[in-house]
Amino acid sequence: MRTFFVTGVAGFIGYWVAKSLLARGDRVVGLDNLNAYYEVSLKEARLSQLRAPGDASYFEWVHGDLLDTACLDTIFERHAFDGVIHLAAQAGVRHSLSHPQAYIDSNVTGFLNVLERVRQKPVHLVYASSSSVYGGLNELPYSEMQNVDRPVSLYAATKRANELMAHTYSHLFQIPATGLRFFTVYGPWGRPDMAYFKFVKSILDGKPIEIYNEGKMRRDFTYIDDIVNGVLEVMDCPPITKHADQQFAFDVLPAHRVLNIGNHQPVQLTDFVSIIEQALGRKAEKIYRPMQPGDVPATYAETSALQQLTGFAPNTPLAEGIRRFVTWYRSYYGVPS
Repeated sequence: MRTFFVTGVAGFIGYWVAKSLLARGDRVVGLDNLNAYYEVSLKEARLSQLRAPGDASYFEWVHGDLLDTACLDTIFERHAFDGVIHLAAQAGVRHSLSHPQAYIDSNVTGFLNVLERVRQKPVHLVYASSSSVYGGLNELPYSEMQNVDRPVSLYAATKRANELMAHTYSHLFQIPATGLRFFTVYGPWGRPDMAYFKFVKSILDGKPIEIYNEGKMRRDFTYIDDIVNGVLEVMDCPPITKHADQQFAFDVLPAHRVLNIGNHQPVQLTDFVSIIEQALGRKAEKIYRPMQPGDVPATYAETSALQQLTGFAPNTPLAEGIRRFVTWYRSYYGVPS
């Protein structure tokens, strides 16, 4: 049996990653501080699912914060991990405009604290980056080879900082590390601050929905099952050091890589809303707004590198993924069909 440390285990992706690890027979030690960025009851409900019969003996949850170095030290002293999946972060592009310190604390200092612990016992570190690092680049689809030095939100800047920090620690301390640039993840047990969650709630409540940039936004919506499969496949395939070419002053390049993980099928926001309306059997009242600060007009993942490495091939149609989310939402919140 292998043991993995999952940060942000009560979060959307963290929950599903932990659940999948447990389902395949691995042990999970999870950390989460249950912050109040969105409803804590949803995070607690996710944890209760991980404690379900059959999983409980393999799951340990630590109520702790990435800034608590003593807590992290205790966790790493007690366990010999086979891998670390770092998903904890302060999420949300727009929230970073009004709460910048939270992003530096969690996404930068918190990530440094994780790197320092992995440094003592190097194992494969898989960590969450974001498609937001591409900023407003016009060349689509987004490729890992593109320059990403012009973020348009503090959230994106912290995620790019994570990539650079991981590269440095991999070089200095031989830590195999993989950053995954997630593209608009959705599905059951999702985050209430995400557009699809807000749209479903508002439509069912008979309230209007706000559509930005006149509905001309495009997003590469990626279903949670496809994301989790990619995360686990990447974890089981750590990078190795490589021989450097002549442009570098070192003989080898560190065992660090950054990979896109997305559906490779961007959808216009107006079409996305139509799919939600069909799943709900209701029409939405729409209020059109200009594009918001920090937003980008489109995301579109080039995923050939991940596909070549793991065989990654998302296979959940958007309409089916939204249908599953709506089914979960009605059940969780007790909304009749």
